[in-house]
Amino acid sequence: MSGKLTEAEAETYLIERCFTVHRPRRIGVELEWLVRRAGDRAAPVSRELSRSAVAPLEAASPLRGGGLVTREPGGQIELSSRPADSLGALLADVETDLAVLAGALAARGLVIDGNGLDSCRESHRVLDDRRYRAMEAYFSDQPSGRTVMCSTASVQVNLDAGTEHGIFGHRRRWHLAHRLGPVLVASFANSPLRDGRPTGWKSTRQALWFQIDPGRTFPVPDEHDVRAAWARYALDARLLCLKRDAADHWNAPPGLTFRAWLRGEGGERHPTVDDLDYHLGTLFPPVRPRGWLELRMIDAQNGDDWIVPVALCAALFDHPGATVTAWEATEPLAAGRLHPPWETWRLAAREGLDAPAVREAAQACFTAAESALARSGAPAKAQTSLRDFASRYIDRGRTPADDQLPTHQEFSS
Repeated sequence: MSGKLTEAEAETYLIERCFTVHRPRRIGVELEWLVRRAGDRAAPVSRELSRSAVAPLEAASPLRGGGLVTREPGGQIELSSRPADSLGALLADVETDLAVLAGALAARGLVIDGNGLDSCRESHRVLDDRRYRAMEAYFSDQPSGRTVMCSTASVQVNLDAGTEHGIFGHRRRWHLAHRLGPVLVASFANSPLRDGRPTGWKSTRQALWFQIDPGRTFPVPDEHDVRAAWARYALDARLLCLKRDAADHWNAPPGLTFRAWLRGEGGERHPTVDDLDYHLGTLFPPVRPRGWLELRMIDAQNGDDWIVPVALCAALFDHPGATVTAWEATEPLAAGRLHPPWETWRLAAREGLDAPAVREAAQACFTAAESALARSGAPAKAQTSLRDFASRYIDRGRTPADDQLPTHQEFSS
């Protein structure tokens, strides 16, 4: 492929690279946390303190368990695992690296916070580089964008895209990810407060994503040809930033899509393959294909509860019986019989498991996952974590967000 892209070359590149087709085997996770001072969750963490705590880990990456440590714009910390060949291997890797991370933070009086949204501190950008300055400028007329950048945290589960056809085919797994999206949003909703007050949403973090640039944050349109749908989505999304060698800013021309840039609009240099790859990393749909599938709709979780969405997804995507059950359980949500599909995502974020149809689907999925993990000989910790979480929340129609609200269901409408 030439250095300077044509529109046709860009479409071909996206279609060929978005799904790496083979038998599902690997699993990974990216864990984000807010960072707080121990004993004072409302106190700000300065840029200098954030850097001094994390810089040695960034320099030492990958850590012993293979993970990479990075910081997000507001000082959130992210631990990205290496791809693992089994759920057990993944948990061992992450727990090894998480112990190192927690120790490095504790040495500077800091702790990680498993909430999906900072409920008491103002959004403040800590990282000062051209990418994040351009992102902040892009969201200058979208206050929710700044909040998402600097004040939210998530659990991102990464799964192989799948085979060419069959029950583990990439098209089916892609559609299953979208069918399960509202279930994952609701089951793990953990961000009901902002400025110390209920927002009316169980997952305010997901609600914030709904409020910014739908061309880069809404789900990819539901089409049979998922490769072509993703290519159109990516090329028609506006540039968030544009890398420049000499300039002191990477602000993109307002309204310029990647497709328009390929066609010579915007008065900028011509884009390259590297530019396209960079652009893909600035798109944030809840399911994002990067050769594998990234599930991006899950709020950060408290303590070791991050294990639960990882184990749940491993079971529902990679075990035949659980996959069939998950597909059937989410049929009422996907078919639009109750709500239009996109509105179901909003319902899940707003009401969590107070929404009866979402609750029923979640309960069926957790039951199927529990059985699949037991049959497959999954690590005892994964089985126990999922079972305990279901007992505390799913079986009772509750979510982690409900622990933070004054009364269950008071703010669910």
